Amino acid sequence: MSTPERTAFHTDAEVALPALAHAAGCACRLHARRRWGTAALATLAAPDVWAQGAQQDWLQQPGGPAPAAAPSATAQNWDECKRSSFTKVASAGQVEQAATQQYAQMLQQASSKKALGPQNHPQVQRLRYIAQRIIPLTLACNPRAKDWKWDVNLIGSEQLNAFCMPGGKIAFYYGILAKLQLTDDEVAMIMGHEVAHALLEHARERMGKTLATRGAIELGAALFGVGNLGRAAADVGGNLLTLTFSRSDESEADALGLVLAANAGYNPQAGVTLWQKMMSASKGAPPQWLSTHPSGTTRIKDMEARMARVQPMFARAHKPDQRFGPPVAKPSAS
Repeated sequence: MSTPERTAFHTDAEVALPALAHAAGCACRLHARRRWGTAALATLAAPDVWAQGAQQDWLQQPGGPAPAAAPSATAQNWDECKRSSFTKVASAGQVEQAATQQYAQMLQQASSKKALGPQNHPQVQRLRYIAQRIIPLTLACNPRAKDWKWDVNLIGSEQLNAFCMPGGKIAFYYGILAKLQLTDDEVAMIMGHEVAHALLEHARERMGKTLATRGAIELGAALFGVGNLGRAAADVGGNLLTLTFSRSDESEADALGLVLAANAGYNPQAGVTLWQKMMSASKGAPPQWLSTHPSGTTRIKDMEARMARVQPMFARAHKPDQRFGPPVAKPSAS
């Protein structure tokens, strides 16, 4: 008599990235070009593709980790939480709703390919445990975060990628955990960085800057009797085919990410070892990302310079009561 077959989890699937997340193929692996196509806002009217409400069960489950630090007024005083005034130009609600739709579609696609990590998978449990320690710290940094329906999922793809979409939609790709053999502290550095992009609303900021620039151009055209002022708003989805996070965006996310991870009880020195691994994994890759992203050596130097600020936070934080390991590494081909 045969035993019941376990639910398969494929770790080598091709799963399309949401428009509001990282695009594939960036040499810097994590901080790829963010693409904005018509889908960026066109998905607002799309029907829900999965049942809402259950995705946050893991966040409130009994027996979760003890809080690393109480979300208090301290976070409100973190300089790293300051957001650009350009975020006010674009609608936060629209951006977050579009991200929610696109994230759900990605999960549906991954599930159809048996590439969505099951809830009892050790790496899913690991990611959600670390998120449970980081998320409470976000509430005082950005008031919108208290209403976000946070979600964390594992995508069975060999890509070295992870992201947090607007509204707290987090995904890690199996490849980054397995190929880089990340420690919990290194995972927390990535998660903190990606969550920081969402808290600082960098996607909304880039949209706001682009809208403001287009608005000024269209206004000038209108004053001279050319063009259409309304086109600046009408073409948001169609004309922002690509939108990159700037060097300053990445540096801001590095700084706030270190603060979040350290206060969650994870050693910020792991940011250095993480980028050493990232640089090693990126050997031989074309350097086109250098135009918009700080180099690995620059990031390491910047992180080392920030250790004096974040190490005391780490020392004061309650440490994790559980530790997890990376996926078992595949033997290299001889």
